[in-house]
Amino acid sequence: MFKFIALLATIATAFAFVPTTLPKRSSMLKMGFESEIGAQPPLGFWDPLGLLKDADEARFKRLRTVETKHGRIAMLAILGHLVTTAGVRNPYDITPGIPFSSIKSGLAAFDTIPAAGTLQLIAFIGVLEAGFAIRKDEIEAAQIKASGWDEATLNKKLAIELNNGRA
Repeated sequence: MFKFIALLATIATAFAFVPTTLPKRSSMLKMGFESEIGAQPPLGFWDPLGLLKDADEARFKRLRTVETKHGRIAMLAILGHLVTTAGVRNPYDITPGIPFSSIKSGLAAFDTIPAAGTLQLIAFIGVLEAGFAIRKDEIEAAQIKASGWDEATLNKKLAIELNNGRA
């Protein structure tokens, strides 16, 4: 009986999130951004939160920059998690007397890292963020030039990067 009631409660909760009417779509939104890099099958242009409703090109470029940056961070975080879970550790100490090998993997690392170390990590990320924001265009132009890719290959690679960051 309890399982039946729990099932009914789950179904009722799920129906609470079903819209009663379909939201109106703006054809101007589709016309403006549906051909941009990253708008590809199977989803095409996808903006479920409506962040680009009545947006101009500057807002789209800003959100695309943020999406790319966060996608890169997410991909690096997954790589870091896989490497540390596999047991690969820096041979040095994170602080005197605490070797990296004693740090747990994943979010459990915050149980082991001293508070000063956590603050140092946050400050380091802030410095990286500020430095990259200043030199972003220069760094990306140098990487594009070094790759030697033509425009079609570059667009394909950028679309792949966007979709990998979304996954």
